[in-house]
Amino acid sequence: MLMVRIVMLAALAGGASVFAFAPFGIFPLAFASLAVLAGSLQRVPRARGGFVVGFAWGFGAFLAGVSWLYVALHRYGGMPMPLAGFAIALFCAYLALFPALVGGLFVRWRRGGPFRQAALFAGLWVGAEVLRGWLFTGFPWLAIGYSQTPPSPLAGFAPLIGVYGVGGLLAFAAALAAVAPWRRLRGAAAAGLAIVGLGVAGFGLAQVAWTRPVGEPVEVALIQTNIEQGLKWRPERLADWLQTNVRLAREHAADLVVLPETTLPLLADRLPEGYLDELARDVRAAGGNLVLGVFLRDAQGGIYNAALSIGASPSQTYAKRHLVPFGEYSPPLFGWFYDLVDIPMSDQTRGAPDQAPMRLGEQRVAVNVCYEDLFGRELIRSLPEATLMLNISNLAWYGDSFAQPQHLQIARMRALETGRPMLRSTNTGMTAVVRPDGSVSDVLPPFTQGALRVPVQGYAGLTPYARWGDRAAMLLALVAAGVGVAGAPRQPAGSLKTVSG
Repeated sequence: MLMVRIVMLAALAGGASVFAFAPFGIFPLAFASLAVLAGSLQRVPRARGGFVVGFAWGFGAFLAGVSWLYVALHRYGGMPMPLAGFAIALFCAYLALFPALVGGLFVRWRRGGPFRQAALFAGLWVGAEVLRGWLFTGFPWLAIGYSQTPPSPLAGFAPLIGVYGVGGLLAFAAALAAVAPWRRLRGAAAAGLAIVGLGVAGFGLAQVAWTRPVGEPVEVALIQTNIEQGLKWRPERLADWLQTNVRLAREHAADLVVLPETTLPLLADRLPEGYLDELARDVRAAGGNLVLGVFLRDAQGGIYNAALSIGASPSQTYAKRHLVPFGEYSPPLFGWFYDLVDIPMSDQTRGAPDQAPMRLGEQRVAVNVCYEDLFGRELIRSLPEATLMLNISNLAWYGDSFAQPQHLQIARMRALETGRPMLRSTNTGMTAVVRPDGSVSDVLPPFTQGALRVPVQGYAGLTPYARWGDRAAMLLALVAAGVGVAGAPRQPAGSLKTVSG
């Protein structure tokens, strides 16, 4: 019965962690959730039990945090309800294997005092999240560090060690809070100073300007088309959508006008003759440039989810390089999946890994498409040349769910890591401008049609993260895990709990 209660507590703590992320933003809950997990693991004597407890935490966290995928599979993909529910449960179970790995290895290797154990927990946590963000092309959504965007004091560490490093510091502090001997004055003082010290250091680092403004501000119009996903691909509505894009581009001519991902729901070579010239006419006449999401086809027949620029500067393209499994391409042996769902343009080709930023007037704009901004290590390839980061997205697939605010929070972390403004033009939300310090300067209400017109300043220079990428966080994690397992006898289960009363 004790083990059942521990597993249930871990699952509830995992589920509660979703409230640390957007749209709720109660960032201390991430600390509390991980502290409950680490404390629960202290009560487990064997690695097998640690694996089960970690799995329970992960299953609760991901089921609460990414269940919006069900909307895409059932409502828009046409997958039967029971099968869509089973698919989401299976996917969450896969994601839960990573915290399960942390739990099992932590119980197996824990030894020494509170600081050693906290270091081991943090090192394992970073390793598991990095692995989750890489294996099978990666799914780093809800990496725990995303919950620590401003006003969390740990946000100050993001320009140095990125989202994984921030998550590692959070895991260290939470585990230390869980295992420290709080009834012993010396132990309590050491743990308390360490936890508070991390917050103070993060606050101080947040005052550092890692990059600098460059050039004159540009007038940007980020357009939100608000075309309902269930209607977007209907042939009888195509003329309406083409005209909607023309109207919005004309109404909001600026130095840089952006239309969202796949705003034109057909291949560019099938557009009516002269349509692109008509779309960009007013923007070009004003000396500006238009960037839009559209499908492009190469000479070999490959189809790309791309961004195309037209206007006063020479036309340029960016092709999405990090595709979404099951949505934009079929992994090997999974062709049967497409017999169960109806996803348009689901057989796409990857863009080249190193694509230069678009030269639009005086700005160098690094474009990324939707899901790509989850991968900070890939976005920094455009630095230091890029002065602005631009994400175009279509989250209409996920309806009115946590997906939109969670994705904006991810963009906030990318702005912190790169020291660049992150511009977002989306179909249904959330269209926004994020400052280099991770704060949101302007945002459109979701599920409305319009444009966000704001002056935006370009930035130059490199943050430490832009130089090192995830290597710094991985190195720190390796050192922390090594410190946690070396040089001390294994700590028996429950002994720290006994010491602390």
